[in-house]
Amino acid sequence: MSADTFDDLRDLYQEVILDHGRHPRFAHRLESFDASAKGDNPMCGDRIQVWVKYGPDSTIADTGFEARGCAISVASADLMAETVKGRSTRDTRALFAAFRELARTGSCPACDRALEEPLERLAPLAGVHEYPSRVKCATLAWHALIAALDGGKEATSE
Repeated sequence: MSADTFDDLRDLYQEVILDHGRHPRFAHRLESFDASAKGDNPMCGDRIQVWVKYGPDSTIADTGFEARGCAISVASADLMAETVKGRSTRDTRALFAAFRELARTGSCPACDRALEEPLERLAPLAGVHEYPSRVKCATLAWHALIAALDGGKEATSE
């Protein structure tokens, strides 16, 4: 990859994060939901609440969230909600593990091939690995989602 291509990709990823951070598509409380959990990142003040509605086949039919925080945490929540829709809770857990690896290291070479397509949607957040304090911002919504799936009410970014 040439330096120009890398810079173009970085610019595109920054634009995706800013767009989802400023104009989140899934930032709303669900009227009807089956699970919910709050997330808190006390280090930077990010807060989120996630709502999940299951479909008749036990997949995630819809997800909504309300967030107060940086563009990374809001963009991550929005991309998460978009990406998990229609997935089983098992697939969602596997996707979270892969995303957490992506956020921490910038790649996920050991990730299951079945996760390639959803990880491509989340790729704009891979750059947070260069800023360790931002990894918690990017993963907070996911921690809250997993807490909701587990029947918990609260999660932290720890």
